[in-house]
Amino acid sequence: MKEKILVTSALPFVNNVPHLGNLVCVVSADVYTRFLRLKKTNVISILGTDEHGTTAEVKALEEGLTPKQLVDKYFKIHTEIYDWFECDYDCYGRSSSKHNHEIAQNIFLKLNKNGFIKQDILEQVYCDKCKKFLADRFVGGTCPHCNYEHARGDQCENCSKLLDAVELINPKCSVCGSKPVVKSTEHLFIDLPKLNPELKKWIKSTEKNWSENAKTMTNAWLKEGLKPRCITRDLKWGIPVPLKGFEKKVFYSWFDAPIGYIGITAECKKDWKSWWHAKDVKLVQFMGKDNIPFHTILFPAFLIGTRDNYTLLNSISVNEYLNYEGGQFSKSRHQGVFGSDAKNIGIPADVWRYYLMVNRPEKTDTHFVWEDFQEKLNNELVANIGNLVNRTITFTNRFFDGKVPMLTKKELNLEKEYKSVEELLDKIELKKALKEIMNISKSANQYFQEKEPWRIIKEDKEKAGNTLANLLIIARDLSVLLTPYIPKTGENIQKQLNLKQQDWSDLGKELGAGQKINKEELLFHKLEDKDLQKFKDEFSGKNNSPFSKLNLKVAKVEDVKPHPNGDNLYILKIDVGEKRQLVAGLRPYYKPEEIKGKSIVVVTNLQPAKLRGEKSEGMLLAAEDRVGKVGLVLANAKPGTQVLVDGAKPGKKEITFNEFLEVKLKAKKGKAYFEKQELKAGKEAVTIDRDVEGKIR
Repeated sequence: MKEKILVTSALPFVNNVPHLGNLVCVVSADVYTRFLRLKKTNVISILGTDEHGTTAEVKALEEGLTPKQLVDKYFKIHTEIYDWFECDYDCYGRSSSKHNHEIAQNIFLKLNKNGFIKQDILEQVYCDKCKKFLADRFVGGTCPHCNYEHARGDQCENCSKLLDAVELINPKCSVCGSKPVVKSTEHLFIDLPKLNPELKKWIKSTEKNWSENAKTMTNAWLKEGLKPRCITRDLKWGIPVPLKGFEKKVFYSWFDAPIGYIGITAECKKDWKSWWHAKDVKLVQFMGKDNIPFHTILFPAFLIGTRDNYTLLNSISVNEYLNYEGGQFSKSRHQGVFGSDAKNIGIPADVWRYYLMVNRPEKTDTHFVWEDFQEKLNNELVANIGNLVNRTITFTNRFFDGKVPMLTKKELNLEKEYKSVEELLDKIELKKALKEIMNISKSANQYFQEKEPWRIIKEDKEKAGNTLANLLIIARDLSVLLTPYIPKTGENIQKQLNLKQQDWSDLGKELGAGQKINKEELLFHKLEDKDLQKFKDEFSGKNNSPFSKLNLKVAKVEDVKPHPNGDNLYILKIDVGEKRQLVAGLRPYYKPEEIKGKSIVVVTNLQPAKLRGEKSEGMLLAAEDRVGKVGLVLANAKPGTQVLVDGAKPGKKEITFNEFLEVKLKAKKGKAYFEKQELKAGKEAVTIDRDVEGKIR
């Protein structure tokens, strides 16, 4: 029976824009899948978004959205980024889908029926100010294991230990900042000690196929002793628990997130059971190191406990962290390259993919460094691959009328090297395999130099033609070998060679003498020093505050009228150094005479919009507290005065409303702030006209 392989990439939390470090496991899984497809393996790959739990609730609260609105927004962003990075998944979906709800609930009911679910009392943190239990990431504090001061209530990012929120030292509510108290509530637990013998036996049978970091962390867990783990949470956003007495609780997101692989498959494949209930299927999973225990212990435990013969993990490839220039990626500090930045920077996706894979953090954490990125692009992609293909096709066009010369003797026999690449890819040693491919190209460049076809052509055209015939075969072979890593480049080489889509079986085959090729095209372009410095500055986070997206100015309100088609809207005529019109939803909070004549603060570079048929050329700023009280942001300065924080410059580009929301402005004690910096119009601090503390929108 032909082998079937199921490939998954860890489902990223859909609460932010993914950065280059997040993309390592996503691109890795895509590379491996593309390799298997080239070998005509029966494979499907799965990617999606993890949409439940506290991460979504916290972010939704920050952005003033419902959790559903938030995950819809970021699902679209994630999808666009993965598409741009040429990640070609067979099944792409969401953990919040109807299929995942049904499958997660079914797995739970089977576990419960088989005696692997137990009820117990859980000590949980409760915020008296917010009047609710605080799950997972609604709590922050100091890790009791390594003393890291910014640990979350579910896991410490510094030492990777899983935590319960009650273990944190000096805990704080992530919503209001107050110190929570501990209360006892009843929850449901997966009985891992009861499953321990079966888990150990299964792990022993398959861990030979795991990366070392996965083995090390899993065995550390087993040595420490498995304990029952809570699988329910006191939240509203999630999959409801189908058990009497627990209807108001939802599953902990790390119960339903890995089950999401199955749910996503069911969304797109009617025969999903032939993949997830089959002995002939190998499950290969890619992820970052913080996801290891969820995939090597918890997810397998859920599946084993159902007694439904689910497909279990066969191989796991875990990457360490990719950091940025000696620090961490931070969207709020605008430090590091995020997926949306890569899309807009003007460097092709293949270059980013190449760098992520040749710098893949397989054994230890690695860093994205701009000088290294430039060196890899200029000296490896441009000077090695690009140079070889371009010279070979250029010479063929120039001296042989664009036709493949006769191969009289095969002089570049690289079958051993090709086999080595294949073996490395089969073992998921992606970085080593890529370096071997680059060595093949380097050998071909050396062969080109040694044979000197530009000189020999004058003396012996047939001999020069044989050299080019050999080089054209290598160019074709490189197009196949590189396709998993840089698919557009592989496609481009084959287009220049005038070939139909090639696969692994084409490696080493001769090209037909006299076959017409196409005009040469450059595969890559160098990254110049001036552009390098520009990108370093742009993404350094230094003197480049996210606040600089905004162009805020003081505006005098000259007239206020009710909107004829909007019960909550006013139409404002303002002087912001020029005459403009705004539409503002202030009617429930202010009378016209309370607004007219005031000096407000306006976002002047927001995309113009039509609201209920009336043009709005900007947006005024107002603060809103948690009970819905609103206060206008005012400035004691003449119209057109720039409103800034120290170190920021006014934004020059037009921005969308979503881009505006990424800049977190707050009202506190009568003043307006970005992070801890006061907004000022000239030397005067910007103020709030009512006693309102909260977000500024």
